Amino acid sequence: QVQLTESGGGLVQAGGSLRLACAASGRTDTVHTMGWFRQAPGKERELVAAIRWSGSATDYGESVKGRFTISRDNAKNTVYLQMTSLKPEDTAVYYCHTAAGSSGFDYWGQGTQVTVSS
Repeated sequence: QVQLTESGGGLVQAGGSLRLACAASGRTDTVHTMGWFRQAPGKERELVAAIRWSGSATDYGESVKGRFTISRDNAKNTVYLQMTSLKPEDTAVYYCHTAAGSSGFDYWGQGTQVTVSS
C-alpha cells in the first residue's frame, strides 16, 4: 500500500501563487505515476497534472497549462505542484493521486483546499 500526505493549500488572491506538496510513504517502490486532481463544488474531479516516477513525462489539464508546473523529488518521495497566475476558477479541493503496484491501483490523499479570491 501507498499513503499520501498533502500540504500547502490555502487562500490566495487572484494572480497569486501557491505550492502544493504530496509525500508518499509505504510501498513507494511500486509507484508508476503521481499527480494532482481537483474537484470544485458541483463538478467532476478532473486531472490537474501528473508525472511519471521515472523519466520526465508530464501531463497537464488544458485549463492549467502554462500556469502550473509539476515536479518530483524521488529521494523524498514527494511531488510538488507550483501554481501561478491563480484564478478564482482554480478554487477546488486538490487531491494527490498515485498509481502503484502491478495493476496500477489508485491511491488518493485526503485533499487540500485551495481558494482563490477575486
